[in-house]
Formats: sequence, structure tokens, C-alpha cells
Amino acid sequence: METKLQLPLPPVVAALLRTLQAAGHQAFVVGGCVRDSLLGRAPEDWDICTSAQPGEVEALFQGRRLLLNGKKHGTVAVVEGGKSWEITTFRCDGAYSDGRHPDAVRFVPDVRQDLARRDFTVNAMAWSPAAGLVDPFGGQADLRAGVLRCVGDPNARFAEDALRVLRAPRFAAQLGFALEPGTAAAARRCRGGVALVSPERIFTELDKLLAGAQAGRVLAQYGEILAGALPEILPCIGCTQPSRWHCYDVWQHTAVAVGAVEAHALAQTLTGHGDARGARVLRWAALLHDLGKPACRTEDADGTAHFPGHNQRGGRMAREILLRLRAPASLTEGAAALVAVHDAPLPAADADILRLLHRRGAVFLRRLCQLKLADLAAHAQNAAVTARWQEVTQFAARMETLAADGCYRLDRLAVNGGDVLAAGLRPGPAVGQALDILLNAVMDGTLPNERTALLAALQRGFL
Repeated sequence: METKLQLPLPPVVAALLRTLQAAGHQAFVVGGCVRDSLLGRAPEDWDICTSAQPGEVEALFQGRRLLLNGKKHGTVAVVEGGKSWEITTFRCDGAYSDGRHPDAVRFVPDVRQDLARRDFTVNAMAWSPAAGLVDPFGGQADLRAGVLRCVGDPNARFAEDALRVLRAPRFAAQLGFALEPGTAAAARRCRGGVALVSPERIFTELDKLLAGAQAGRVLAQYGEILAGALPEILPCIGCTQPSRWHCYDVWQHTAVAVGAVEAHALAQTLTGHGDARGARVLRWAALLHDLGKPACRTEDADGTAHFPGHNQRGGRMAREILLRLRAPASLTEGAAALVAVHDAPLPAADADILRLLHRRGAVFLRRLCQLKLADLAAHAQNAAVTARWQEVTQFAARMETLAADGCYRLDRLAVNGGDVLAAGLRPGPAVGQALDILLNAVMDGTLPNERTALLAALQRGFL
């Protein structure tokens, strides 16, 4: 036990601890808030554990607004400053017959017994101003070593709660840690249990993993573990690609591409346009972009691999996967649309770029360029790949110019519906059709986007 360590507690948390301790109870902050504080990070949440029974906690804070829906499992939440602060009685968990939740809990008097039920050593530490750090499983040493290790037997921890199989690589990506070998091996063995986890929770863990600073490295190292959540990963591991373009198999290529989305900060450096929602879409698109390759793989006479149709197949798979995980609709549609065209050629002529802007919009095309550059960053770095990189950046630069100044939307056309009516067309669908014809002529360069020229075209029966 260490008594010199001090953690910067929020005033509300410090006050809750003092109230519990003044009533003769043990009380600690516990879990992720201790871990993050020791790492110098600002905790997102502060959890308190105590020797006080739930009824005693409720009585101690009577007169305050309390949330009691978790009381039977030992948790009473005190609402203060618009936030709820959970206080949970020291407990041991019973059997996990559903592979996710304990069938029952038993309240215990010792914080060490409570810490023994937790998932990883770095999450199994408690601290109070009076007692200092309680760390019976070496969590602080594992923090210093950058290691994620299960508390006790990893097979038992993962069998108790299959979500922990995904929490392990997720924490590794967020913290920049490696899984302790025994923990990693047990997670691989237990990955089938992830089928017991709700799709929403699987999505949440993968989403947090992809947002982690070390997402690419973790995907590369722990693909077999993550296949418990996405079985489509397994055929990608060891699926070779032609050496003219590639230096990785499909899964390692995917991992590097995901890392490149963040490492190159493409959303900012390419165009200067912020796109916070797009960053999430890009991460998922990079993860899913080549999952269709194994099913499309063919070899020619000399053994060179080809993947005809993998764009379209990958787009369908991306949509199916995200629907299966009950991801937000905007993410599902955005990522699937990018995957479906991620390897398609980009046009060079202004007329073709304007038509693409008309059909897809500037936001989509920026994201597509960012995905293409992340994809290329995960290729072999040779002259052929460099040429493709230049094609993408040249397209992106010209697309931005045309997006700013070009006419590819009806609201940028120099005439409107009133002008078409004034030219003699009757109200109805023909007005919209006339404007579409004029817009297409402007995009093709047949007509300039000038009011006089467009009105003249209307008058002379151009339509």
C-alpha cells in the first residue's frame, strides 16, 4: 500500500469520500479514474467503492437526489452538479451463466476482494486520501510497463464476461499498450464468446478502438481476437496481394491503412476542411474497405492475384456489417458508399469532375480522397504507387477549386425557375427538366454560366 501518492479529485468526489469516511465507512475512488490519473490523463468518470451497504449509502445521502436503479447490485448514484456519481458497495460476483453478467453479487468488507473481480490489473486499483493506493495485482507496474494483463486467470475473466475480449484490444489502442502474452492467448481462445455480446456493445468497443491513437498497430497484432466481433477478418489474414502494388497481406494492409487515417491527419492536411463526423466515417471505411477481397480473389497463369469486383462486394459487406452492429445510419451509409468506390479511378477533365461533384458532393469527394491516400499509404512505396498518389492529390486540388467556383448545382446556375417560366414554359415538371438541361450544358462547357447566354439559349429553343 502506498500512502504518499496524491490524486487530484474533483471537489464533488472529495466531498462524497469525506461523507462516507466520516460515517465510519471505507471509501475509495476506483478503476479507470485511478488508472487515468496515474497516466496523467483527465478521467472521464469517477467511480467510488465503499464498505457501506447500499441502504447505508442511501440513508447517508438522504435529502439529495439519488438514482437507485442499480441498488440491488450495490450501486447508489448521487446526482450533483448535473452529473451522477456512482457509489458501489465492495462486492464479489457470482457465476456468469450468460457469459456477460453475474447471476448474483455478494457484498464483502474488503476492497481487495472487490478489486479481485475486475478485468485488468490497470483497472483494479483503488485510492483514497487516507489509505493511499491499494494495488494488490501490480496495476501500477503494468501501467509503467505499458502492459494490459488480466486479473488472475485470463481464461476465467474472459469466460465470465465475453465483452472483455474486445475491451482488451480497445484499451490497448487507447492507451498504447500491448496485451500480456497469456492475456492475448486467452482472448484468442475465448473470442467465440463475443457472440453473446449485444451488437450495440460490440459496435461501441470497435468504435472506441478505431478512435484510439494506436488503432493500426492493435489491428495488426490482434486481428484474430477481433475476428470474434468481425468474422470477416479471418479470410483476410494471410490473403496475399500482388507485389507490384502491395507489401502486406489484406489484413496487415487494412491495419496500416487505418493507422494512416490518423497518422497523416489527412482530413486537415489535404484540404484544410474540418470534418469531425467524417473522421469517424473514414476510420470505419478504412477498416472495412478490403474485406471483400478474399471472396473476389483470382489468380492468373503466373500466380498473380487479382480482386475483380471487390469494391462493390466490399461496399455491400460494409453495409451488412454496420447494419448487423446497429451502427448509426449516417455512418453505415457514409462508410459503405466510400468502400464501394474506394479503388475506382478519378476523372481529370473539369466536366467529369463537375459531374462527380453534382452526383456526390464535395464532402463525399474529400472523404474519398482521404480514404484513397490512407489506402495508398499502406501499399508498397514505389513509382507506380507514387503516381497514383499524385493523381489523387491533383484531383483533390482541382476538385476544391471547382467546388468553390464551379457550377454543379442548380442554386449556382445563373438563371432560375422564374426565368424559365418567363421564356414561355408552363409550370410543371418541364421547368425542372429545363434547368437540368442548362446545368448539364454548363457542366459540359457547352454553355457558359452567364445569365445572358442562358436566357438566349432559352429564347432560341435550345431546350
